[in-house]
Amino acid sequence: MLDVAALPESPWPQGAWEALALRAAEAAIAQTPYADWKGSPSAIEVAVRFTSDDEVHTLNRQYRQKDKPTNVLSFPMIQPDLLDAVTQNSDDGEVLLGDIVLAHGVCSMEAEARGVSVDDHATHLIVHGMLHLLGYDHIEDGEAEAMEAMEQAAMAALNLHDPYPVRED
Repeated sequence: MLDVAALPESPWPQGAWEALALRAAEAAIAQTPYADWKGSPSAIEVAVRFTSDDEVHTLNRQYRQKDKPTNVLSFPMIQPDLLDAVTQNSDDGEVLLGDIVLAHGVCSMEAEARGVSVDDHATHLIVHGMLHLLGYDHIEDGEAEAMEAMEQAAMAALNLHDPYPVRED
């Protein structure tokens, strides 16, 4: 079972963030070997915090030594190589997978630049963040291509835009 807590803060408007975050997280998981978690004996928990650029800037500086806001940050609570063992053998039946944090201003600006709604872009960022929580990364070219393909498949499953369209100049 997947339990996603959405925590919207100002300046994010009121909305159906809980449902959006859950759909995005489920779509991301469906693209991975963890798709069978629905039958897991543990409750897999994820928190998605919708907050300000200032807060994300502070977190980015503190945890990544990057002195600027970014669109999304992920804070995994479990090492990727332990995911299977932990989800099958949780002491209390709950596994805190991690936290995802989205910056409102950055998300809004990127959505406008891409010609998509803020909700749709936030969905993509949650998919992206969820894949990071599951141990995927995009540092190396091969990893980036694999992760982008999973993001594209998740967004297609949600009938949303391709986050990495091929652009011909």
